[in-house]
Amino acid sequence: MYERHILHSLAIAKVIQFKPQTTVLDIGTGGGFPGIPLAIYFPETDFLLVDSIGKKIKVVEEVSSGAGLLNVKARQARAEQIPEKFDFVVSRAVTTLDEIGKWVKGKYLKGGFNDLDNGLLYLKGGDLKEELKNIKAFQISDISKFFEEEFFETKKVVYVPANGWK
Repeated sequence: MYERHILHSLAIAKVIQFKPQTTVLDIGTGGGFPGIPLAIYFPETDFLLVDSIGKKIKVVEEVSSGAGLLNVKARQARAEQIPEKFDFVVSRAVTTLDEIGKWVKGKYLKGGFNDLDNGLLYLKGGDLKEELKNIKAFQISDISKFFEEEFFETKKVVYVPANGWK
């Protein structure tokens, strides 16, 4: 089961290779997905993993400490309460694209130095036509092109640049 969560998280690494010094906010991280696998894969990228549930943040802190991850910080908070700005926001199907669009507004650093402009990388499944209506710029990557397991057939990485919202 966890293998699927890890691969699902690492689908983001198939869409972008974060450059050193990139900052990433993981909203609704739960037990550390997608943030922990990405932090392992990108040790020179700084991650802030947030969740509103304290027990989940304790797990994230224990896992990141046990794994010796110096590039991970965890905080019990709602996305709206985070004052810092980041190059990217990542998340794994915590809400609709419309809702997460409200949460991430104003969370991005200006400029950018990665191959994609600063923005949201969202792991989401199913039919997204309705959710994409209020987004003016986006890119969808089918995870089934990266991983053959049946679980990934309907899963996608949705990239929305910081200025991609209507």
